[in-house]
Order: sequence, then structure tokens, then C-alpha cells
Amino acid sequence: MNFFSKIFGSPKNNPASSQVERSKYMPEEKTPVDELFTINFKKNGGKFLYCEDKDEALELLSSILDENHWKDKPLLTLDKNMALFCANAGYETTHKTQGSGVFFTSCEHLIALNGSILVSDSQFGENKLPDLPELIIVFAKTSQMLETIQDGLKQIKKNYPKQIPGNITAIKNFKKENEGQKDFLTYGSCNKDVYLILLEDL
Repeated sequence: MNFFSKIFGSPKNNPASSQVERSKYMPEEKTPVDELFTINFKKNGGKFLYCEDKDEALELLSSILDENHWKDKPLLTLDKNMALFCANAGYETTHKTQGSGVFFTSCEHLIALNGSILVSDSQFGENKLPDLPELIIVFAKTSQMLETIQDGLKQIKKNYPKQIPGNITAIKNFKKENEGQKDFLTYGSCNKDVYLILLEDL
């Protein structure tokens, strides 16, 4: 079952559309992680785009670049895998932050509880969020969704058994209304225009 089917379901199988009433003594149903992330990410002002394969992901990337008038200019990427992804698709990339208008990157994890994107120096290098372009395009997979930041940190430790990356940051403030919502892992004062291209891999 794909991502959108899990979130929206079909009218026949959707419990909300049935006439069966839940007992007040039954525990509340827990919102699935993928649905919770989507809701909170959009609340934060992020722009969410779903795709089922890499060809569709490339089409979405092309549309974003067209919309932002960045079609024939190099993309800033500090992630080796994303640089290879761009090269295979015929996009020019750069490692220089100055003069770049678009930052194209992967991420460590997507955090459902607050709709944030967990990144590290594997994606950002030594840069802090304010150093990066105003337009950020994140390429992620549905398997990277986790419920909490603590879950994300635990998984990072497993993914990097020899040396945990530095500069671990949860970015979630994609619009001005969220400037006051800060935590020790979040840069709350820097707003970016963030697109998420989410690839179904489950």
C-alpha cells in the first residue's frame, strides 16, 4: 500500500466513513507516523511533494526549479549522493555557498512529532542554516520517517557506528509564525522556503 493510500485510505475501508461508533472506554487511535509528519510539516510552512519513483522525483525537481527561475543555474549540494543524483540527471552542481540560489540535499530523518527535518554535517558540511540559500529542496524517502527526535538520534548512532556526524540540527521553521518555537536542536530564527520531495520506498 502506498503512502497516500495509507494516509487517506479508500471510502470503503475508512473507519471514519463507517457507522460504527467507538466506545468511550477504548483507547484513542494513534495517528500513523507518516500522516502525523505530513500534517505537522505543512503546519510549519513546508511544501510537500510525493513521488513513487526517481523519474517522478526528477520531474518534481525540474518543476520546482522552473517555478523559482533556477532552471539553468548550478545547484548547491554538499551531499555526495545528491551530487551524483544531479549529475546523472544532467544538472550542474556547486559546492560554493556564495552566489547559490538553491540548496539541494538529502537528510538524516523526517520527524513526525514536530514536522521537522533532521540533518547533519553529512548534508550541511560546516555550514549553519543561515549560511545556505533561501530556497532549500530536500530529497527523502518514506523509510526515513520516525516519530521523535530521540528516535532520529538513536538511528543516526546506528547508521554511523564508527563516528557520529556533527552539526546535527532539526529544521522546522519554514514560516515566520513559528519563530518562537525553538528547542536546543533547532535554529528558530532563520526562515527558509523548503520543498520536500518524498520518495515512496516502503
